[in-house]
Amino acid sequence: MKSLTFEQLESLRRLDACLLANAIETFHERLRNEGFMGHKVRCLFPQLQPMIGYAATIKIRGSSPPTAGNLYSDRTDWWDYIESLPAPRIVVVEDVAARPGLGSLVGAVHMNILRALHCSGVVTNGSVRDIPAAESAGFHYFAGSVAVSHAYVHIVEIGKPVEIDGLKIRSGDLLHGDLHGVQNIPFDIASRIPEAAARIAAEEHSLIALCRSPGFSLQKLRAAVKRKS
Repeated sequence: MKSLTFEQLESLRRLDACLLANAIETFHERLRNEGFMGHKVRCLFPQLQPMIGYAATIKIRGSSPPTAGNLYSDRTDWWDYIESLPAPRIVVVEDVAARPGLGSLVGAVHMNILRALHCSGVVTNGSVRDIPAAESAGFHYFAGSVAVSHAYVHIVEIGKPVEIDGLKIRSGDLLHGDLHGVQNIPFDIASRIPEAAARIAAEEHSLIALCRSPGFSLQKLRAAVKRKS
């Protein structure tokens, strides 16, 4: 599996999600209504710096006991799978239970296990718990809800494609997340995105400066927008 250098990842991580999305649009790799999650998955710690990492995908159920096998505490093979991916990693958990989010896979213990496995955060349509512990550790939680219990959480699939709030994610996909949400970064254009983002940021700064200047007029604004296009 291909991976980016640390410097390339850092240059992407430092971008806010909105600028990143704008830069991706310039490459016409996908439609503008694709590549990101909807509003149902919330960033629980918006004060944290953006996260970036390669997706480690799993599916869980938790609202009812497993029909066979044991609970998650007796299954550790998903840790080996996570470690097989390049770092940094983001654990992406699709809860496919009849009542998604009733029980949480990740709390204080597993959050620390995942940190030890060089994961920067968790993204799930289900729930997370032990919120203060994750916040103090600077570990990202993007979740559909929070929960008090792990209920009957058990892992049903590892390393297969998942779908979280409208975004289809494959194992190893490059993800970015901040207070605005989570999106996929197309790998084949990833190294060129920071340069495109810098151009867009400069254009936006120029327009904003004009709007704030004493000499603002619609004529000047229209001329500036025309030059931009």
